[in-house]
Amino acid sequence: MLFTKKDILDMESLSVDEINLILDTADRMKEISIRPIKKVPTLRGKTVVLFFYEPSTRTRISFDIAAKRLSADSLSIAASTSSIVKGETLADTARNLEAMNPDIIVLRHSSAGTSHLLAGLVKSSVINAGDGMHAHPTQALLDLMTVREKRGGISGLRIAIIGDISHSRVARSNIIGFTKMGAEVVITGPPTMIPKGIETLGASVSYNVDKAICNADVIMMLRIQKERQKSFLFPTEREYSKVYGLTKERVENARSNVLIMHPGPVNRGVEIAYEVVDGPYSIILDQVTNGVAVRMALLYLVSGGARNAGAD
Repeated sequence: MLFTKKDILDMESLSVDEINLILDTADRMKEISIRPIKKVPTLRGKTVVLFFYEPSTRTRISFDIAAKRLSADSLSIAASTSSIVKGETLADTARNLEAMNPDIIVLRHSSAGTSHLLAGLVKSSVINAGDGMHAHPTQALLDLMTVREKRGGISGLRIAIIGDISHSRVARSNIIGFTKMGAEVVITGPPTMIPKGIETLGASVSYNVDKAICNADVIMMLRIQKERQKSFLFPTEREYSKVYGLTKERVENARSNVLIMHPGPVNRGVEIAYEVVDGPYSIILDQVTNGVAVRMALLYLVSGGARNAGAD
């Protein structure tokens, strides 16, 4: 099939066929990263602007590496070093960027909906690298890729997502992505961190962590996002870890081939134990590796590479 989307804004707008095309393309892109010379001329002459209003390590760097491995020119802009600190609006910043004719703008912003707003203002392709508590589609896609790679498929699997669901754009995108691909998703965490109506996205809710874990094929732990909480939603980190943390003992009661994931950054000893992060079931670093491949695939596809992908 041909990939015809100008922008990548959320998981809702991607069809199953489009998701499969992205993942298949990422599988091929991953091979480039293990070559002695990790570079191809595919996007030579293209310009990618990385515009990050929020701090980021994995997402920003992986997009930068992805662009460079495809031979695109990559430019990073942080809000703290842009004219936004002088009062310039996002719309005016977008129009100024557009006047420089970039091909792709990768945007991370603390407010939900900013990527959709930007996409309506510019002719350049826009890729959402996380907008507030709304969506993080590239994280969901790399998670889908990693699970498919390890299990050979996604349909029929049971995915347990545990932690601060209310403040997690990763949780929302993964619920939509995994259910769309045929998996069953159960979420659990403190009642104060489970938003009302989350079931409408396709997930079931359980407040029993051990029950959710024992039947899961994949356990995805989430960080407590204190920076997004207006008030503390749990008594202490110690109590949170005891009740909702993924300990070695809990993993031993899970399925023998369970996969353990985390979008990062990891707070060791809080939501996940030290020995579990580095244990045999952890595929956290595989997620990081696949993040580069997925972002290479997206840069390629929104740049018109779908013509080549569809010819395979």
